Amino acid sequence: MNNKNREYIKIAIVACVAAIVISACNKTTTSTTETSPNAATPPTPAATPEMAGMKHSSGKQININSAILSELDKLEAKLGIPALSSKIQSERPYKTPEDLVSKKVIDQKQFDQIKDMVTIEDVVLAGVEKDADYMVKLGLMKGHLFVAKELLDLNKPKEAEPHIGHPVEEIYTDVADRLNERKVKEFKTALITLEDLVKAGAKDNTKVTTNFKESMQSIDGAIAALPEVQRKSPAFVLQVINGLLDTANSEYGASIADDKIKAAIEYQDSRGFIAYTNILYKGISATMAKEHPDVHKTISENLKQLTTVWPAAIPPATPVKTPAEVGKLVTAIEQSTQKVIATVASK
Repeated sequence: MNNKNREYIKIAIVACVAAIVISACNKTTTSTTETSPNAATPPTPAATPEMAGMKHSSGKQININSAILSELDKLEAKLGIPALSSKIQSERPYKTPEDLVSKKVIDQKQFDQIKDMVTIEDVVLAGVEKDADYMVKLGLMKGHLFVAKELLDLNKPKEAEPHIGHPVEEIYTDVADRLNERKVKEFKTALITLEDLVKAGAKDNTKVTTNFKESMQSIDGAIAALPEVQRKSPAFVLQVINGLLDTANSEYGASIADDKIKAAIEYQDSRGFIAYTNILYKGISATMAKEHPDVHKTISENLKQLTTVWPAAIPPATPVKTPAEVGKLVTAIEQSTQKVIATVASK
């Protein structure tokens, strides 16, 4: 082998190593794990090879043929087009992403803004990334049910109905195969029963309360099907929080038009997701304060500000913060979490 060939090999090796290092630093995940706010904070599990490969969900392309409304709302928020999610859904199937233009869902200029976000290919997940996505979907279910319960308590069954319908009609279907893989007992029937009771006006409060409790317990059981090391890992929980915040941010953006909250459902969706985010973070806050005090302070302060955006289940007359302001708070939290993720990945 001559000297020139040796130099080419050295350059190739250096490039490969650099790519691996950059990839490892940039990878994150999304998932949802509930730790009881009153329970003692468990010790942080040792880093695993899977955790080092976690990838944040916001970088995942959206399959316009199969994405649930909460995911399509990211496109709606990006473009600022009211009801775009439902319009995308109603024009399915698409043979190419460009069909969004040919079917007059959006125009070419709008498509150019989101073309890197959309696909018609199935996004295949594996390992911890798959677990993370599963957990985020279950977390979205809980967020929907949280706000549904608030509305039922206000004697507003009509407003509560879609927040029960979304977990049944969209999210459950999206995770059904993974529930089967983990041998989780079917609970779609319980969700449908609850939805039917609410559609009927929620007249039998005892039945509604019983079925609501059963549905929540079923979701918690599905969460418990994940490995305990993941469910107790602050790094993993932070990835779940990122996924929930990402969706809440999009939903909130989709709820506002002309500086007014025009879509109460999206506002309420995001309120539910933020409520569950706070529960999750409270479960790891003691560990975060001890092991990552600066990050903990930043996350806590920004979460506190975020929570003020949703003062009640019924939207305020004037938005507390603009979508841009909410996005800034979410970004600050996500950037802070990456410091913890990077620490775990480097061990």
